[in-house]
Amino acid sequence: MTLQVQYLGFTLRSPLVAGASPLSSSLSGIQQLEQAGAAAIVLPSLFEEQIVKEAIAEKQYTDLSGKYAKFSTLEDYYFSPESYLHLIREAKNKVQIPIIASLNGKSPGWWCRFAKKIEEVGADALELNIFWMPTDMDQSADSIEMFTLDIVRLVRQEIQIPLAVKISPFYTNVGNMAKRFQAAGVNGLVLFNRFMQPGINTEKIEVKSQMLLGTSRDTFLSLRWIGILFDRLKVDLAATGGVIEPNDAIQLILVGATVVMLCSALLKNGPEHLNIMEKGLVNWMDKHGYSSLEEWRGLLSQKRCPDPETFERAQYINSLILDREKGNEYW
Repeated sequence: MTLQVQYLGFTLRSPLVAGASPLSSSLSGIQQLEQAGAAAIVLPSLFEEQIVKEAIAEKQYTDLSGKYAKFSTLEDYYFSPESYLHLIREAKNKVQIPIIASLNGKSPGWWCRFAKKIEEVGADALELNIFWMPTDMDQSADSIEMFTLDIVRLVRQEIQIPLAVKISPFYTNVGNMAKRFQAAGVNGLVLFNRFMQPGINTEKIEVKSQMLLGTSRDTFLSLRWIGILFDRLKVDLAATGGVIEPNDAIQLILVGATVVMLCSALLKNGPEHLNIMEKGLVNWMDKHGYSSLEEWRGLLSQKRCPDPETFERAQYINSLILDREKGNEYW
């Protein structure tokens, strides 16, 4: 029995990838994840603002001074740009599995050239995490999409290593954007980006950003879109968000995910949870008579399943009818 998959051109021992989290922000954490069975590791993101701020500090781009003044110190983040490069070098010297670096940005610009430095220090691939919350009501959807694609094209021009893009679920047509990302030269898509959400402290009467741990319910959105995109694009599809139990991973692979990325489950249960996930996959495959993961990946995608309309409006209508028959009135 083999769990091997091909992701971003690499042969991975399993589809279980450690997503970006505090666990992968240090060499010791990266080594623990490898020992626990991670097939690859995504490092936490280095932010556009960090690169810009360091450039300002070094007076390399003095014309930008003051633009990012609200970012008080580099200590606000995990890394300085140099310490990030150092972590990649260390990791590549100490572990055998692929190390995927991550850049987080929101605007096309010279900071995209930092991708080249990431490649030069040995990163196996780069995941581009585009985090942009548009609040300008006069900005069109088309301009937002073009800005996003411009970032991808700029980064693609800088590097030869595989490039994945962690995309938002909020595009008007996710499938069309996925197709345009492929045309821009990406090798993989990570579905979906999970944005920081505002919370309210009612005692102090203040707004505070928060990121809650994921649950299995968080997989539903990526499950739908991976199922729709599978076998229609020539890019790898990674699922992230809510992969907590083996059954979550199995469902996502059944609709076509190449790999599944774990974050919340590892933060809550520790790196050893990877072993539980792997055993769950093996036991399920043994029960259903599969000897390799590729035999069943995508089996229930929209293109292959007996009822493709399940991924579209019919699923919504049927669910409401069924609930109404059970006495659950929603209208």
